[in-house]
Amino acid sequence: MHSGKQNAKGAGLGLLSMAIYATHDAVVKQLGYSYSAVQIIFFAALLSFPLLTVILLRDPRAGSLRPVRPFWVILRAVATVATSVSAFYAFAHLPLAQVYPLLFAMPLLLTIMAIPILGERVGWHRWAAVIVGLIGVIIVVRPGQAELGLGHLAAVFAAFCGALASVIVRKIGHEERSVVLLLSPLLGNFLAMGVALPFVWVPLQLPDLGLMAIVALFGLVAAFLSILAYRLGEAVIVAPMQYSQILWAVFFGWVLFHEPVDARTLVGAGVVILSGLYIVWRESTADVSQNTPVLRTRGRTETVTTPRPSILQRALNAGTRR
Repeated sequence: MHSGKQNAKGAGLGLLSMAIYATHDAVVKQLGYSYSAVQIIFFAALLSFPLLTVILLRDPRAGSLRPVRPFWVILRAVATVATSVSAFYAFAHLPLAQVYPLLFAMPLLLTIMAIPILGERVGWHRWAAVIVGLIGVIIVVRPGQAELGLGHLAAVFAAFCGALASVIVRKIGHEERSVVLLLSPLLGNFLAMGVALPFVWVPLQLPDLGLMAIVALFGLVAAFLSILAYRLGEAVIVAPMQYSQILWAVFFGWVLFHEPVDARTLVGAGVVILSGLYIVWRESTADVSQNTPVLRTRGRTETVTTPRPSILQRALNAGTRR
């Protein structure tokens, strides 16, 4: 059982983790003024590779890197790379406060995808939350009243691909080695971004390379803090901390990028957040969810530079078993 004190510590670490994730995204947005998402992701992932290698070398178990379920592993890698490109593009082309509510649609999409892929049974309570949440997304996008750009589509596509990657992990995570699940998106990134890089190449400035290193470092640091948060606190307490990112989005958007925030964006964000919170609460209720796909996703949308905390934790745990 988690005590109230441990839950408070878990929530606090969850908030800190999300603050670092939001800073990661603000740096991505700053870099997006000068570089394409392809170039940012390629170098940020490349710079994160040495740190991940140290973690992966801790796994003493014999075994190959050949996936047990190659179709699902490849599909997850493609989805994770697509999430990265789409989310980074959205950060560069939309106000931060508009991107996050669209990314917060991921739990809604995950709930839907869990039905055909995991065999999850979704009752009318969660269906109602999904519908209300999608209405919130429409409020943010406001089709017909504001110009619908590629940034909006990219953010929604990132939420879709992030949900797909997460539900695949729930399907095959118990069969695949953590090293396979961690390396496959990185390898997919190097292949896909490496092919596209010559077409979008802009000469790198040394300070910007430093910012890309910050993106790599912050993605891993935030993931580690998230692991600690879930070790200390109950998932139903820690998971809602992801929505604190909208507060950082408003702050960074206003202070760093001079982005105004209108009431409709905040109303839409509130609707999406409330629906997501309700889904988290319903999944934590006994006998409601067989797979708890949203709770087990542990918040943040996975990208190449922000690996899934649960997989990182498995890799770390493997290193402690000798």
